[in-house]
Amino acid sequence: MKTSIPFFSLILLLLTMVIFFFPEPLLAQRMGHAGGGTRMGGGGNRSINGGSRTSANRPPSNNTWNRQSTGSRNMNPGIRQGTSAGTRDVNTGKRQDNTSGTRNINTGDRTSISNSRQNTNININSNRNVVVRPNPRPYPRPPYVYGGFRYSCYHPYVYHPFHPFYWGPMWHPWGFFVTTMAVTAISITVASQQYYYDQGVYYISGNGGYTVVPAPVGATITTLPPGNQTVVINETTNNYYYGGTYYEKTGNNYTVVPPTAGAVVENLPEGGKEVKIGEVTYVQVGETYYQPIVQDGKNMYEVVDVKEGS
Repeated sequence: MKTSIPFFSLILLLLTMVIFFFPEPLLAQRMGHAGGGTRMGGGGNRSINGGSRTSANRPPSNNTWNRQSTGSRNMNPGIRQGTSAGTRDVNTGKRQDNTSGTRNINTGDRTSISNSRQNTNININSNRNVVVRPNPRPYPRPPYVYGGFRYSCYHPYVYHPFHPFYWGPMWHPWGFFVTTMAVTAISITVASQQYYYDQGVYYISGNGGYTVVPAPVGATITTLPPGNQTVVINETTNNYYYGGTYYEKTGNNYTVVPPTAGAVVENLPEGGKEVKIGEVTYVQVGETYYQPIVQDGKNMYEVVDVKEGS
């Protein structure tokens, strides 16, 4: 009896024999172009729609990657450069941003394009607070002597912690930087240096903007800023105090003067710092020392007369 093999079974048998005895041609056809891209398994190169990836050539030592979309990252030094996020150095904590300026993560300082506090090359040491004017009244108590200096005050020392006073949104401490000057500012020239004055604050221009500086001795204004305090110097003289600056009335104007020893004020500006001298803690603002005291039940500060000698 004759047995016939079905046609489809014969076809399946032939395909099995071809795959078993001739695998190379079929495997070679698997390497081709699909969607415009080329894939090479042995070399580790892959190009799909213009992109490139290198796997076999990746450096094992420095792990350097090049990424066209977000910039370049070097894994060892921790530096990443991008077109929008700027540059961050992980080791130093510095990041430079094209839109928001520079922030130092370690110190917390940030410089922005708008108003900010920043370190500048402008010398903010003017002739204010360098010299303390003596007071003609005699001191009722001996000076505090330490380290070859004599510290004289009219009131007894009563320590209380220093807290900088906030004079309002228009007042700024020394070193504050603004990019534009207010239209209400006036120009004042003292010792061939041009200043800008606005609401109790003095500026000089430079570095693409304006930096707050100590009020220059000799500068004259016509109106005192609101919130000023009257300071009694002696029986015939009063000073006016605002934001760390002292004024003396001259005719119808007010002229910046150095602080007078013995002057008592309630508030000291930002930028002051406590300084421990022997057993006494003073507050130093610029070159002026203030002794914490209590007057009429209120915490106050008295300008100290400091002289060399024991």
